[in-house]
Amino acid sequence: MTYAVLELSGRQFWVEEGRHYEINRIPNNVGKEIILNRVLLVKNENELRIGKPYVETAKVTAKVMKHLLGKKTVVYKMRPKKKTRKKQGHRQKITRISIENINLI
Repeated sequence: MTYAVLELSGRQFWVEEGRHYEINRIPNNVGKEIILNRVLLVKNENELRIGKPYVETAKVTAKVMKHLLGKKTVVYKMRPKKKTRKKQGHRQKITRISIENINLI
């Protein structure tokens, strides 16, 4: 089993080949391949490499599948006894990517 730990948009993801993940929106077109080089850890069948902070020889190739919106979050603020109420909604813009392969040179 080959997997890697990536740093993407301030978060860390444990990724495997052939699976898809939802990350914060990235400004790439749908169908375009991207190369992710902020790899923190790579595990092959017989080798484990840990970066300091990144593994220099590792590259992960991913493909942008689609852009979409996340679940709606409702923010409600109220000050008791002041008759102040504020209701606000938010939907995070996200991108779904598919991991094509994990290369370790």
